[in-house]
Order: sequence, then structure tokens, then C-alpha cells
Amino acid sequence: MVLRALARLFPNDLAVDLGTANTLVYVPERGIVLDEPSIVALDTRDRTVLAVGHEAKAMLGRTPASVQVIRPLRHGVIADYNTTEKMLSTFIRRVHRPWSPVRPRVVICVPSGITQVERRAVHESATQAGAGTAYLVSEPTAAAIGAGLPIAEPGANMVVDIGGGTTEVAVISLSGIVYCSSLRIAGDDMNDAIMQHIRKSHSLLIGERRAEEIKIALGSACPRQTDSEMLPVKGRDLTTGLPRTVYVSGAEIREALREPIAAIVQAVRSCLEHTPPELAADIVDKGIVLTGGGALLPGLDRLLHEETRLPVRVGDDPLWCVVRGAGRMLDEPGVLARVAVPV
Repeated sequence: MVLRALARLFPNDLAVDLGTANTLVYVPERGIVLDEPSIVALDTRDRTVLAVGHEAKAMLGRTPASVQVIRPLRHGVIADYNTTEKMLSTFIRRVHRPWSPVRPRVVICVPSGITQVERRAVHESATQAGAGTAYLVSEPTAAAIGAGLPIAEPGANMVVDIGGGTTEVAVISLSGIVYCSSLRIAGDDMNDAIMQHIRKSHSLLIGERRAEEIKIALGSACPRQTDSEMLPVKGRDLTTGLPRTVYVSGAEIREALREPIAAIVQAVRSCLEHTPPELAADIVDKGIVLTGGGALLPGLDRLLHEETRLPVRVGDDPLWCVVRGAGRMLDEPGVLARVAVPV
């Protein structure tokens, strides 16, 4: 009883989903203890950290010249090493007490398509942030485990993980990736597509944060009954330079999202084309599982079903599938040893 209480006070194991949009931390027996945007606010004069996570996101587009708000990860990999280290260190300290006598064992999820240099950067960032031992696992493998797929069995499990910076499409069997396509088009590109559409069609400049709100409110991959609903969008008029409000519909936003969604569909089709016949037969029966924030886009499962003629379902709590899967690996060292990515 005392040992269990100490383990909760000084957690030795952490699972981290270091995502482009959000960072999540899982602790065994406690579940997901942190879910924060991967955003950092810095003082431009001395590069000190002013805010991390939700506090930093609230500053997006609203800061003076002395404050810079940045996203240190782009397309699933580290774009700013020093800032990523500071952000990760802050998150680890929030979960793992700084006066703890032990340094935690950390499992970090990374895109399957990153290079060895990028893997080493993530590993070094974790160890510098306070991790005792750091393991890297591929996001599609963690997502499949988190979605409850039996990846250790000799049969195909197909998962499509759509995050903020990357889309991972993978076929997994016997705890190994048979084929994987890592596409650097995902939720952020959908936001960019909305920003560009409103800029071209309405001569209105909006920010990334507002574009994401529009995607959540009106975005879809297939026609819906609510497509005629109009949403007011406020921004800066490119002609006059003055604030202005325009109205956009669900059908208009769906058209704006057409290209990034088509790229994701093509990645799924390409993965199916490269899957061995025996495993392809398994996918016909088991279907495709969608995870990640992009899986919440209404109608995406229906569109993929229409394009592939395969069963498609959204995993339970798709936003948390990756970090939950990484957390389960902490309890199964044998599985972790098999699926860990070499640094």
C-alpha cells in the first residue's frame, strides 16, 4: 500500500504524445494527466519562457513585439530544438515532481516517417528535459494499441492516425509495421486551406486560431443537412485594411478542405495497394480504424468507406488513442522492446 502511494507521488513512468498541435502525458494508474497545446510564448529579448500550453495559445495573434508565440513542432518533428526542450521540460515538471529522487522512464510517440537525425533530436530533447530513459515508438503502432487492435496477432490491422502535422496510414501485423505511409498533410493544413480560401474568396485575412474554430464548427468531408448554416467570420479586409465580418457556409468550408482531404484519401488507397494479398483479405473483414483529431471531422469515415468499399470506424476517444497506447506499453516491457524505434 505504501509502495503504491509512493509510486503515485513519484511516477517512474510517463508516456508522451509529443504532437504538433497538442502534447499529452499519460501516467500509469492515473491515466491522462496533461493535455496542453504544443505552443510556447517567449520573451524576444532574452528568450525566456513566459507561458506554455493553454496560456500561450490564448496569446496567439495578440502579443506585443516583445513577446513571440511559436509552435516548436511542425509536421510532427522538432522545428525549434531549444524551445521544444523547454516546453517538454515544463510539461514533465508539472507531472513529475522536481524534487523526486528518481528520473522517469519516458515513452515518446513520433511519426513513422521521421529521419534518424529527427529521432535523435526528440530523444535528446526528452533526456535534457529530465527523462531518465527515453524510448521512441511510432505513432501508428501506439494508436493501434490505444484503439484496442490486436496487433500482436498474425493478421492485418489498418489504422489511419490524423494528427495536427502528419497523417499516418499503416498496416500492422505481429507487432510490426508491414507498410506505412507518413503524409505531412493533416489538421494544420486544413486550417491553412480555410485561411487561404477566405483570403481568396472574401479578401479577408483571418488567423490560424479562428480558422481552426471554423473547421470545428463547419468542417466536413461529406454533404450534411447543416451545410446551409452560416457562420460569421471576423477579420481584416485586405482592400481597406479595416475590420470586417463575412458569412461562410458549411458547403463552402467543405470545398475549401477538398484538397487536404483528397490527399489523405489517396494515402489510404496507396497503402491498400501496397498491402500483401493475405493481409488485404484481413482488412476486408476488419476494416480501417481512424484515430487522431482529424478522425473527428464529420463524414470522413463515410467518405473513406465510399472510396475503399471497406468498413471504416472511428476509434474510441480518438484524440487519446496514441498516448493511451504508449501508456499500455509501459506495463508490457516485452511489447515496448519489440516496437521501440532505434535512435
